[in-house]
Amino acid sequence: MTPVRPEYGDLPAYGAWMREEGPPGQSMLRQHALAVAVLHDVDVQPADDGVVLAGRPDLRVTWSECAEAVYGAPDDQEARHRLLSWFHLRRTVSDLGSADLAGRARPVGLPVGHALHPGPPWVRERVLGDALDLGLGLLGVGDDPDRVEVVPTGVLRAADADTVSWWAPTRGYLERMGAIAAERWLADPDPTLRPIGDCDVVTLLGSAVLRTALCGGSSGTMRTVAVPMRRRGWLDLRRIDPAFALAAAAATDPAERGFSRPLLVTADEVAMVGPGGRPAAEALGDRGATGQAWDRPVRYHAHPPTC
Repeated sequence: MTPVRPEYGDLPAYGAWMREEGPPGQSMLRQHALAVAVLHDVDVQPADDGVVLAGRPDLRVTWSECAEAVYGAPDDQEARHRLLSWFHLRRTVSDLGSADLAGRARPVGLPVGHALHPGPPWVRERVLGDALDLGLGLLGVGDDPDRVEVVPTGVLRAADADTVSWWAPTRGYLERMGAIAAERWLADPDPTLRPIGDCDVVTLLGSAVLRTALCGGSSGTMRTVAVPMRRRGWLDLRRIDPAFALAAAAATDPAERGFSRPLLVTADEVAMVGPGGRPAAEALGDRGATGQAWDRPVRYHAHPPTC
């Protein structure tokens, strides 16, 4: 009988499953590692207790690390993509010194269950409302030197990085960027939110300073915000089609997607509105200024060809 994997969010149970079902689990991980080596030209040598990344020096990645890398992947293709990213980050982080790593630490905000979310161990803070998680990222460790990459906790742990001391200054950086965003918005109430510094819009919503400013400085005030992509958000939903947030999120690449539904934001909380309703049908049924609904039934009329 094939063992059933634990649900997403229960990483300890997943690790226990891997230990209990060692041979089948290791066989699956070995296939993923070999696929990464062949398809992406990564110099990987399988060993009894994991794989070895060739280089100077060689790096040993245990099967437990590989299991953590592919944890939560919906299919084999995504599992191999995550394992490739893990190998790359493992090499890059190991080649950087402790001081360099600390200087690259940046805050990252991700919706709960996002495609890039590394799982519960990565979360340093969950904003009230159970929609937004905050964790650590590293600047310039990928192909783009100006991009902040989400780095799983296991990669930093394997490199013996002292991430505990990183969070306080990183959290302070988020509040400073949030203060800049709030100052700009108060000076010019633009309905569009944009990234500030190394913080995208989803991350900026983790700033209490920005949330307080958006809510008029009152803890009891609530406003709606649409953030269907990580780098753009819209504040004035009265002038936006109700189906916009859903359609924009669905059309955005999963890695760059924000929240799939609009948000209810207060000074202390970020919550996503519940599912339900048919916003597209409601928008089409709105009579507007013409007094006629767009979804009204019309008969088809065949027009004769003209000469």
